[in-house]
Amino acid sequence: MTAPRHDPLRRMLALARPRGARFALGVLAGAVATGSAVALLAAAAWLIATAAGHPSITALSVAVVATRALGVTRGVARYLERLVTHDAALRTLADVRDRVYTRLARTEPIHRFRSGDLVTRLVGDTDATQDLLIRGLTPPLAALVVGAGVVTLSTAVLVPGGIVLATGLLLGGLAVPFAAAAAGRRPGRRRAAATAALSTALVDTLHGAPDLVAYGAMPRAVARIDAADAELARVARRDAGLLGLGAGASALVAGLTLWATLLAGVAAVDSGALGTVPLAVLVLTALAAFEIVAPLPAAAARLGAVRASGTRLFDVLDTPPAVTVRAAPQAGPTDAGLHLRDLRVRYGPDEPWALDGLDLDLAPGRRIAVVGPSGSGKSTLVDVLFRFRDPGGGTVHLDGVDLTTREPYEVRAWVSGVPQDPHIFASTVRENLRLARPDTADGTPTDDAALREVLRRVGMGSTGLEEEVGAHGARLSGGMRQRLALARALLTDPRVLVLDEPTTHLDPNTRDAVLDDLLTATQGRSMLLVTHDLAGLDRLDEVVVVLDGRVAQRGTDAELRERPGWYLTSVSAASR
Repeated sequence: MTAPRHDPLRRMLALARPRGARFALGVLAGAVATGSAVALLAAAAWLIATAAGHPSITALSVAVVATRALGVTRGVARYLERLVTHDAALRTLADVRDRVYTRLARTEPIHRFRSGDLVTRLVGDTDATQDLLIRGLTPPLAALVVGAGVVTLSTAVLVPGGIVLATGLLLGGLAVPFAAAAAGRRPGRRRAAATAALSTALVDTLHGAPDLVAYGAMPRAVARIDAADAELARVARRDAGLLGLGAGASALVAGLTLWATLLAGVAAVDSGALGTVPLAVLVLTALAAFEIVAPLPAAAARLGAVRASGTRLFDVLDTPPAVTVRAAPQAGPTDAGLHLRDLRVRYGPDEPWALDGLDLDLAPGRRIAVVGPSGSGKSTLVDVLFRFRDPGGGTVHLDGVDLTTREPYEVRAWVSGVPQDPHIFASTVRENLRLARPDTADGTPTDDAALREVLRRVGMGSTGLEEEVGAHGARLSGGMRQRLALARALLTDPRVLVLDEPTTHLDPNTRDAVLDDLLTATQGRSMLLVTHDLAGLDRLDEVVVVLDGRVAQRGTDAELRERPGWYLTSVSAASR
């Protein structure tokens, strides 16, 4: 069930709750740094104004020492504020990334979002958490603390001056930022969308470059990238204009407040209610006070983009899981092997059943082929076995254990294999193999001898471990990519090996060679071969025909060739 939809900014701030004490310390350090800056200018004003009267050095020594102390305090406090808040924000960001990676590891968000858009959510939108915590949390709280102190001091010097300063700080610290936040809300959403659109266009074009060139569609793809880039630049210009307006409005408020404070102070001096030295302190304090609220309009203007990034981030985190771990196991066969009973799966509450009462048994050491036309439920069966999808009914037991009561990673150590489109990483053959088994049972790295042995078993004995395979295995042939994926699966040494369409997209000669190596390598191992290709199935122990989500036929290849039905019809059609 999807989590409640609260304001993304509040949810992003809630992520920092475990480090609330660190952020509170950062706010305190920021308040001390900003307060020291204001006090430094006020002390300097007092020192200069007092020195004009030629007092004794003794009278000025305290102010001189205070000025130096405030200067040092300001630098140290600012350093501590940066150190503490950035440390807390980066640790929070690391936690957020861990949550996102953990969520992506369950695969559902990967299938929901396009790759370029997902990269933007994973990088830029996740980093927005840090931006909010550093620029949107500490400065406003520090400004609130210091602003209250400065207004109190100014009011003590001259009540009208304190009122004027309070009004100016409220305008510069609340009204202008609120206006900037309101004006930046829609541009912020557009910026996030434009960034995602550009990233998606770039990734799609790079991944599909060979096909785009082959079909003469590359100019249109490049034009799409140019349009996305132009839109992002247009939004960025609007953002820059908005930031400029915010800075200008803050400067205007600061200038008007300074003039109003000066006029009030001069009137008080003229009436004898205020001396010249306090006047200098009052005016320069008002000038320094706007350092408190100076960062706020820019931070507020960014809130729209941060909110949009937060929405996109929580879209990933809130994606409901397709797999849950059941607490109570369901009764089923207790003998060894894989047993499916009355398995039912569908992709939505109103969707038809992709699997509708499927029964299947795979005894230890047996090899079974599951065949059927496209849309019959074969890939859905693989998803259930790999724990990518929960059954809507029925049971799945392996050696008497209900697999729906175990964590997906645990099941995948028992049931593993080669998916329909295995990913080959842009690295060496060795690193692609060690991905499956980086360490042996005693914790030592898997040695090269074991890797060469598994390559020999899948017909790649002449391939060097240091050979670079290229992006997506581009330097390997289709058959070599399938063999490498099979070698990787064999290294995991699962109880049940599931191979989903391992010979798809291969020419007949390569297909036959890969299938021969596959069957040789899996001799004596429990294997489920899911395929639409009927060649070579005479070497398997059983063939199961799945139609409309149910088992329609089962038997050996020779037996099914003698029975009327889908298998005989398909074999006859393929032989013509």
